[in-house]
Amino acid sequence: MTEELASHGYQISPGTLYPTLHRLEADGLLTSEQRVVDGRTRRVYKATEAGKKALAEDRQALKELAREVLGEEPA
Repeated sequence: MTEELASHGYQISPGTLYPTLHRLEADGLLTSEQRVVDGRTRRVYKATEAGKKALAEDRQALKELAREVLGEEPA
């Protein structure tokens, strides 16, 4: 997951990423399950309905902030 984030320009260490994922799961915003991918066991995360709602609310708040600061809607 850190490699995928890095490919989008985010530099997040595993020491930051995994505690955050665990907290989001504990808060009911994510679920996870173990799957075998290419012969390796991986933990796969998925947003819950509550997580999707929280994401939509946070995206809207960010759009409003960008509009206030920049005077325009972000792309």
